[in-house]
Amino acid sequence: MAKALVIFLHGFGSNGEDLAALGRHWAPLLPDVVFAAPDAPEPFPYGAGFQWFSLEGITPENRPARVRAARTAFRTTLERIMAQHGLSNQWDSVVLTGFSQGSIMALDMLASGAHPLAGVVAFSGRLAFDEPLTPAYQTPALLIHGHADEVISWRESESAAQRLKAAGVSVELLLEPKTPHTISAQGAMRAATFIAQCLRD
Repeated sequence: MAKALVIFLHGFGSNGEDLAALGRHWAPLLPDVVFAAPDAPEPFPYGAGFQWFSLEGITPENRPARVRAARTAFRTTLERIMAQHGLSNQWDSVVLTGFSQGSIMALDMLASGAHPLAGVVAFSGRLAFDEPLTPAYQTPALLIHGHADEVISWRESESAAQRLKAAGVSVELLLEPKTPHTISAQGAMRAATFIAQCLRD
């Protein structure tokens, strides 16, 4: 049975397989860790992919409510994956690794403190959370964002890091000068090192 589980959370309109390659790349670096890359529960309305929540008519004002509405299906997805790997209710053995919309969901779970995760990695994300932050303080976070991101501004990760730190979370922010809305090779390697540290502590 695995000692720990890394769950990849893909972006809007994508699918789990899009991030699964990261797990295959990280496997030699993270022994005793299993990787899962589920599809989000909602079908993407404009193609073959999936979404964690709809962007139809979304605004900065209504985005937090969209994320809140997605929490139940999100948690159900995670619980199903954990059960498949013999880690039911062992949230402190789980690292969430999200990209874009997947990062939004991961950071939402961190900020709400719903479960004491082993760690959170958020690539190109934002903290769409308008409630008081009540994080599980033992859950560290790594936020990675490119200055050249044309989809979600790097300032969203900067703001998220500031808010999480103010709430007592151990946060590392890595801003990459030339990286667009993607996961860079150096970002992926830093994330693997961070995850290894999370699971060692």
